[in-house]
Amino acid sequence: MTTLSFTPNLRRHVQVPDARVAGDTVAKALAVYFQDNPAVRGYVLDDQGAVRHHVVIFLNGTPVRDRAGLSDPVGDDDEIFVFQALSGG
Repeated sequence: MTTLSFTPNLRRHVQVPDARVAGDTVAKALAVYFQDNPAVRGYVLDDQGAVRHHVVIFLNGTPVRDRAGLSDPVGDDDEIFVFQALSGG
């Protein structure tokens, strides 16, 4: 199973417990996570299911290639990390 974790600054807005999830793509792994944590989906994905502009999803330390369909393949020992960018000035 894939390890899924989130940046601490996202935890200010919604509960995002780390989890081990099944799925052979990033999209499927996130879908499994969102079944148990539906409030997180809106912070990570837009209405079309693509990664929001202020969010970056890393797979094993590298940003995912497919931000629209999240089709990047995932293996059992992989790690997905969801990072919410901060802005301001």
